[in-house]
Amino acid sequence: MDANERFERMAQVARAFSPSAPIDRRAFAGRVSQINDVINACTQRGQHVVIFGERGAGKTSLANALVHILGTRFATLACGTINCDRTTTFASLWKAIFSEIPLVRNASPMGGRGGSDPEGTLAQFLPENVTPDAVRAILQKRDRLLIIIDEIDRIKDKTTTTLLADTIKSLSDHSVDVTLVLVGVAESVDTLIAEHESVQRALIQVQMPRMSPVELGEIIDNGLRAVGMTIEQNAKQRISKLSQGLPHYTHLLGVHAAQAAVAEDRRNITIDDTHQALQKTLQHAQQSIAHDYHRATVSSRETRYPQVLLACALANTDQHGYFTASDVSTPMSVIMGKPCETSAFSQHLLTSP
Repeated sequence: MDANERFERMAQVARAFSPSAPIDRRAFAGRVSQINDVINACTQRGQHVVIFGERGAGKTSLANALVHILGTRFATLACGTINCDRTTTFASLWKAIFSEIPLVRNASPMGGRGGSDPEGTLAQFLPENVTPDAVRAILQKRDRLLIIIDEIDRIKDKTTTTLLADTIKSLSDHSVDVTLVLVGVAESVDTLIAEHESVQRALIQVQMPRMSPVELGEIIDNGLRAVGMTIEQNAKQRISKLSQGLPHYTHLLGVHAAQAAVAEDRRNITIDDTHQALQKTLQHAQQSIAHDYHRATVSSRETRYPQVLLACALANTDQHGYFTASDVSTPMSVIMGKPCETSAFSQHLLTSP
């Protein structure tokens, strides 16, 4: 294989895995229970969805998959178009959303876009004073819309969160055939619900836990199948173990392991390739990891924060990725070379350095 062929194969591998972008339907794996929960909500008037979980768990990727799965039922506003940030206000959010929804001459009876040319967007109907009732009144004229709003945790304006909760309640109370799918971390869900406790009845809460080894293995298999490559079982298990349930790292390790094999003109990934992949991954993340490690272990006095942090990383976790203080005792004892009861390090778990 000459250099051009090798570079082309490496590019194919990079396209097959997507560590830095939300995963499209072809590379999406697992999450059957979560997808079913969202589908059930989207088929009921007055029901909306909030997808929450820790960063890197694949929330946006699930939203991406919904566009393809539910696109035939809805006139879909594509996932990823509407992203919140620190400057997002209620008015700017709905202006961005309505700017993506075209007006259509002779719209189809099903509320889709029909076959006519668009004549502007719904944004032209937004009043200067944007209120939840104004949003609801506009959406009532368009049937079966799926609107995905990503990164709601980045909204810093409390008024915006309150008005968004009011909007969900208004859409639900009036049985508007529009489904909002909100994506964010768990804290943002608590904040949203706190603004309007009655909004809980209108929100289906879908938690995105860390992925199982089987689901992570499916990501690896899907990516390698697309480029005609295979992987040894122990190498696949190592990538799954290192990923700790987070699909982002499965894609990252998968692409580097596959490219290590391509560099040696092989189509089968070995355990040695995963060693190289880990080093490559650490190089790319070294600065941010070093910064986070420093913040987690720095102290003005001598402490056991470095040892406790390592023990936490090695501790056994439950199906949701959580562990208790007692789970840390065994790895902590190994690290310290002597038995360590929870009383020896519990204060490190309860306070920040």
